[in-house]
Amino acid sequence: MSLCLSKRPNNIFIFLYIFERLNIGVYIHQGVIYELHSCNSVGVSNTCSAGCSFHASPVGSSINSVIPAGFVETSQRHNVRGTAMATRSAGFSRTQTSRGNSCKNIFNKIRQGQIKGVGLTRVSQFPVALLEERDKRAQWQGIPVLLRRLHESSHPNSDLSKIHSMVMELSSLLSMEAMSFVTEERKTPQESTSPNTYTFDLFGGVDLFVEILMRPTLTVQEDLPILSDDLIKDCLSVLYNCCICTEGVTKSLAAREDFVTFLFTLMSNKKVFLQTATLIEDILSVRKEIIQLEEIPNLAGLVQSFNQQQLANFCRILSVTISEPDVGVDDKHTLLARSTQQKTSTCPSRAESNQVTLVNIPSFIERLCKLATRKVTEAADASARLELEDWHSWLDNALVLDALMQLAIEEAEQSSTVSIGCLSESSDESSLSSSPLRHRLPQSMKIVHEIMYKVEVLYVLCVLLMGRQRNQVHRMLAEFKLIPGLNNLFDKLIWRRQPSGHVLHRQNQNCDCSPEISFKIQFLRLLQSFSDHHENKYLLLSGQELNELSDIYLNANVFEMEALNNTDRNLVCDGKKGLLTRLISVMKKEPIDSSFRFWQARAVESFLRGTPSYADQVFLLRRGLLEHILYCIIDSGCKSHDVLQSYFDLLGELMKFNIDAFKRFNKYVNTEEKFQMFLTQINSSLVDSNMLVRCIVLSLDRFESQTKDVKVVEVFSECRLLSYMAQVENRLSFLFRLTSIINVQTLTQENVSCLNTSLVILMLARRRGKLPFYLSALQEKEYAEKYPGCLLNNFHNLLRFWQHHYLNKDKDSTCLENSSCIPFTYWKETVSVLLGSGRSSRCAIASYIDEAYRDLDRDFLEL
Repeated sequence: MSLCLSKRPNNIFIFLYIFERLNIGVYIHQGVIYELHSCNSVGVSNTCSAGCSFHASPVGSSINSVIPAGFVETSQRHNVRGTAMATRSAGFSRTQTSRGNSCKNIFNKIRQGQIKGVGLTRVSQFPVALLEERDKRAQWQGIPVLLRRLHESSHPNSDLSKIHSMVMELSSLLSMEAMSFVTEERKTPQESTSPNTYTFDLFGGVDLFVEILMRPTLTVQEDLPILSDDLIKDCLSVLYNCCICTEGVTKSLAAREDFVTFLFTLMSNKKVFLQTATLIEDILSVRKEIIQLEEIPNLAGLVQSFNQQQLANFCRILSVTISEPDVGVDDKHTLLARSTQQKTSTCPSRAESNQVTLVNIPSFIERLCKLATRKVTEAADASARLELEDWHSWLDNALVLDALMQLAIEEAEQSSTVSIGCLSESSDESSLSSSPLRHRLPQSMKIVHEIMYKVEVLYVLCVLLMGRQRNQVHRMLAEFKLIPGLNNLFDKLIWRRQPSGHVLHRQNQNCDCSPEISFKIQFLRLLQSFSDHHENKYLLLSGQELNELSDIYLNANVFEMEALNNTDRNLVCDGKKGLLTRLISVMKKEPIDSSFRFWQARAVESFLRGTPSYADQVFLLRRGLLEHILYCIIDSGCKSHDVLQSYFDLLGELMKFNIDAFKRFNKYVNTEEKFQMFLTQINSSLVDSNMLVRCIVLSLDRFESQTKDVKVVEVFSECRLLSYMAQVENRLSFLFRLTSIINVQTLTQENVSCLNTSLVILMLARRRGKLPFYLSALQEKEYAEKYPGCLLNNFHNLLRFWQHHYLNKDKDSTCLENSSCIPFTYWKETVSVLLGSGRSSRCAIASYIDEAYRDLDRDFLEL
């Protein structure tokens, strides 16, 4: 017989040693009873952590329910199991148990439990003598004995003050380890050493504390002693300390639906709200399934009872419940995988259901708008201001800030005549501003605290804007003047200064940035979601800027966009400059290597997306945006693919069908050297630049039909870019490369645009009757590259997937039609023609693949 141990070897050794030291003589592990022998007996010996040698042999039949609950649950919770592999042979004979005093031999207690059905259920039921004896050697700090006493004292009618004293004693033993883990070591639970927390969990402390907290909800007996707020706080703090210091505790708590629901109801108690919210956030972040908010009892009433600070904290919890699980960057991220998943699940996801639940809570969106646009109270002493980074080095944990601000609020409440029960949102601010502790907090700490709240609020609003209730949320955000409020905060809070350098984080990546950087990114993401393909985008402008747009339409003799006419001028930005103009101003001043450029460009591009608007483009051209983009692409030395991609996309939207933009382009790119540098940047990553290529091809097609327009003819004849794309061999080169760099298995939301750009080139060729010429050129290219059939087979499969993907998606098909100004019916017709099966059709891909190389009918999953 041998003992195989995994990550936590002390588990088995400790208890073997306990039994041996107390002369118990047996050990039960995984349902097998083992007899302990001295190290000179027959068997395989091992050495415990205390240096004692022993070996064990099986002595009884398998039993499933004799191991105390604390051991079993702890081992399972941490996915760590000491595995005993016993070989029953002649050398390991079965023995009979001693029939000694059952009070002194724990094995007899276990046997009696088997016989009577009532045995040991938790480690705290072990004899005190056994625990105290081992405690002297293992240095358990008396935790097992304390847990045993706490269990005996925590009956329904117990003295709560006595319970609280023991809870506080346990809390003091665990709190220092948690503080060290959070502020100093920065280690993962596997790497850290937290012996007290480990021992507490090992001996069933987590389950006992959950039981104490939930006991009032598990009995119908009246007139029970009420748990004090301080006792609840200490119990929650102990559980949180265990979560952050001991691996697996959080997952075990997350698996208890009753406890998670109980924590939500506990948040109605303002005094314990912060501790409860912090524990819930930690628990929900590790759950495999998103919790369903509609199952929380009286959720609407709970949310409405929160003051503004509590609601802001609650947004940290909501962010976990309304976001789809991160799919990462593996093959689950591909469109094919997503399509397969959508087939199997036709019902709305839990995240989508939770979004609906929140939107329907009365005043919820309105209160979030107030939080997002709330101003930070300015301190009287300007000399107290410190840079945020000075504090970020030790205040990057939200708990520290929340705890400090909570102290300030509690201090204010104690000195205020305003009762807690009727504390209003305005009294929250006024009482806090009058708090002595509040005045002792540096102004920059107050700013960080407010910023951290706004990060969570903006994230929730951003997710709701991208959900199925988008139009409803849009109407609410407009009505409650979110955009004008953010515009008023732009200079004083949102972009009050340039932060230090930071690393770019994409939408699906975790972010460990400082609060101020996260705030800027969430602000830019919100602007992007707000203005993307929605008529409310004009709320980003001021009344004066709306007048400028109307004048542009009038002077160009172009019909004004209906969305501009329908904009409620009472809901637009105040003053002369709107948010869009302010954003462009800071964008032009941003350091060239700043990753904010990616998000800034995305936000501005979203304003231009949809059906091209001449006035919108001219409005931005007048503010020098095109020249700035070209400088970044050609002259700045920018190397970031993400930033360059965002600028290519923005440049494409800015120039599409706009002859003035092409004239400005030619004026800036006025040498062959600059033009070749521009082409080099485009060709360096066609996945990044293909949207710009599509813009040039579409614009070229339109300008070629406007031969009677003198201005168009003049610019056409001078513009290097238009002349370059007018050469058919260059368009064919782009087409060949675009169809070569993707396949069905690698299609994602990022690169599917390459397929659509290829289709645009072929649709325009079909309009002019040149589709056979283009397909023939692709065939010749295949043979020239010595892989006949490879390119066209791949393109055929891509188009089959295109039908599967786009013909069932109204939003995506509308976007294709609006951005290209080509009816979606023509998109579908062209794809059908290309996929035609007739060998005689000169517009079908199959006609250009020799029979020996044809592979057109394989299933997508086999490709």
